[in-house]
Amino acid sequence: MIKIFDTTLRDGEQSPGFAMTIEQKVTLAKQLERLRVDVIEAGFPNASPDDFEAVKAIAEMCQQVEICALARCHSNDIQAAIEALQVASKPRIHVFIATSDIHLQHKLKITREQAIERAVAGVSMARAFTPLVDFSPEDATRSDREFLVEILTAVIAAGVDTINIPDTVGYMTPQEYGELIAYLRAHVAGIERVIISTHCHNDLGLAVANSLAGVLQGAKQVECTINGIGERAGNASLEEVVMLLKTRRDLYQVSTQVDTTQLLATSRLLSDITGQDVQANKAIVGRNAFAHGAGIHQHGMVSERSTYEIMRPEDVGCATTQIYLSKHSGRHGLAHRLKALGIVLSPEEMDEGFPQFKALADRKKQVDDSDLMQLFGTG
Repeated sequence: MIKIFDTTLRDGEQSPGFAMTIEQKVTLAKQLERLRVDVIEAGFPNASPDDFEAVKAIAEMCQQVEICALARCHSNDIQAAIEALQVASKPRIHVFIATSDIHLQHKLKITREQAIERAVAGVSMARAFTPLVDFSPEDATRSDREFLVEILTAVIAAGVDTINIPDTVGYMTPQEYGELIAYLRAHVAGIERVIISTHCHNDLGLAVANSLAGVLQGAKQVECTINGIGERAGNASLEEVVMLLKTRRDLYQVSTQVDTTQLLATSRLLSDITGQDVQANKAIVGRNAFAHGAGIHQHGMVSERSTYEIMRPEDVGCATTQIYLSKHSGRHGLAHRLKALGIVLSPEEMDEGFPQFKALADRKKQVDDSDLMQLFGTG
């Protein structure tokens, strides 16, 4: 079983154009609970009073799921997380510190040894409040591997239950990311006692592929977001990760507890809240994900759905497959739509009417039901 750690309300919400009010975050959190994600990362309590109150409100309202708060390895951050999570039934704290030399030298201006000290202190403080503690070495994929082994070994000894390996800047390829997870499994002492998690960004368009490469190498949790929102180009898309694991279970040999029939509703709720629509051809939840426009495809779909659909639309909460009539459509697609409208044409009537349909389709981008009734209706 793969745990789904949703960070829409933290990593996703902090990206430009996706800020939400407390009420909106609570509304989305309730839907995420209905979706049955394992963990909701509700926010970064020490970032602002609003974020603190949002985490607190979500922790109070969502009692069936782990509620996670983010904190740097700073005592003030961790204390804010503890206070915000007091009412949570399943509180989790996610602590992090950068580990790449780029970040240590230019951002934090500390040594590797100081980073380890801060990491262990942060984990210990969080662990005193809850046994559910994640640790992330920020920019892990550009960190020195031997140092990464050293710091992860130290935080495991300090009591984390999950170590998360972030590809913070979306730099890795699937082969590299999978090899990194395999390397850590082979070299970090005590790693067999903890959950390995992925957190991949999409700067090169590989967030989902990298996450699943990690799963193939033993990761048991994936951090992701609804609609793939997040910093810069976004995070791994939750709906894509979940449906890949479901559709290709033959390859991954794992499952999730996510109720996939809630995916479309969750995607649309996020779009409604933020005013940010997903692209039409977005996998799983885009409006064209189960729509067919080409005549050849429509012929196949009318004959047997599996010719062009590898998933059932109802499995993600979509009512049905859509056959869109346009200049690309053929006779089978037209006949299929006419039959749904209660109009059955003889071969001769189709021969006579089809050129009229094509002429109309050449003038319009899409032929709708009212157009068909005017062309072929008998009333």
